Amino acid sequence: MAERVVRLPDVGEGIAEAELVEWHVKVGDIVREDAVLGAVMTDKATVEIPSPTDGRVIWLAGSVGDVLAIGSDFVRLEVDGKSAPAAEAVKSASSTASTLAKKPDVAASAPRIAREPPNMLKSQPSAAPPHHAGDRPLAAPAVRLRAREAGVDLRQIRGTGPAGRITHDDLDAHLARGRTGTTATPYPTQTAVTDIKIVGLRRKIAEKMSVASSRIPHITYVEEVDVTALEDLRAKLNSQKQPGRLKLTMLPFLMRAMVRAIAEQQHLNAHFDDEAGIVHQHAGVHIGIATQTPAGLVVPVVRHAEARDLWSCAAEVARLAEAARNGSATRDELTGSTITITSLGALGGLATTPIINHPEVAIIGVNRIAIRPHWDGAAFVPRQMMNLSSSFDHRVIDGFDAAQFVQRIKTQLETPAMIFIDG
Repeated sequence: MAERVVRLPDVGEGIAEAELVEWHVKVGDIVREDAVLGAVMTDKATVEIPSPTDGRVIWLAGSVGDVLAIGSDFVRLEVDGKSAPAAEAVKSASSTASTLAKKPDVAASAPRIAREPPNMLKSQPSAAPPHHAGDRPLAAPAVRLRAREAGVDLRQIRGTGPAGRITHDDLDAHLARGRTGTTATPYPTQTAVTDIKIVGLRRKIAEKMSVASSRIPHITYVEEVDVTALEDLRAKLNSQKQPGRLKLTMLPFLMRAMVRAIAEQQHLNAHFDDEAGIVHQHAGVHIGIATQTPAGLVVPVVRHAEARDLWSCAAEVARLAEAARNGSATRDELTGSTITITSLGALGGLATTPIINHPEVAIIGVNRIAIRPHWDGAAFVPRQMMNLSSSFDHRVIDGFDAAQFVQRIKTQLETPAMIFIDG
């Protein structure tokens, strides 16, 4: 008979000691390979320590609550053999009770009691086995159990964990390659990683979005709008359009509705200088139109929308969108908006949470139009419905004001004749 020492493994990078929280064995117990000996806790996880071999427990490191140093003796076993090694240092962290708790299917099968030695089926060896024949691969009990059930010889797997520990991902990759004789996945695994540096316009977008998200406490208000009458009017106007006039989309109507709503709530057409604590309220309504281009999202500006009719708005939106997409838009055309519209068109979804175009205080989001059943007081009737998803800077815009603003726009769009009535 010989003595074998199981040492407390490295249970995490930078961890020097761990608290003993549970023993699963006592002196005199006979244990089998992979049976859980005990558990320790760090500030990151609870780790179960498995037995590296069959044997009988002849010594335990301490009592529950003791703090043990990493690498110190944890359990001593009496094992068969005359030339057994004097110590067994498990150098990698076992996948643990806390980790297993997040995976109930694995936790339920974690080895917690002694059992008979496994009848492991040997798989075909890899071209370059990562372990020598006499080495015992480092792996958590749950990984060993999965490998045993799949008939996998862990010595044929190269571990990618600390100190060469074999992880669940390593086992999955091995199974996917079909080296075990079990059914392989029908599609090849992809391991390539492409690094793409964020530069140019995309970097500017990232910086601007980061500033807006971190500095502005957003409140998003979503309202359903019945645009059946508006769509009928738009179709009639487009069918009778004069030569040289562009086809009207939803945007010009929304722009005119916003102009009329802003006339009642001018503080929403503003910039907020949060460093100076000043809201710059603008008389001119300069509407930014978020536009997708091959290089990324830009916001060309329709200046003085308050002075434009439907067709002028439509023509300017079309001109700026084309300039933005072909890269000819000037700096002046891409700056100076006081409020923004964002729309994904037919991809608009049911609702969005648009990010405000800093330093503005409001943004109006347009979602797609869909036919939905609408209760008219007597029956459900099909209507063309659209959601407006709008965000506001909650530092300077109260929820009541935000709701009132969207309701004013809703009224204009649901009763489109009001868009053309002054006063």
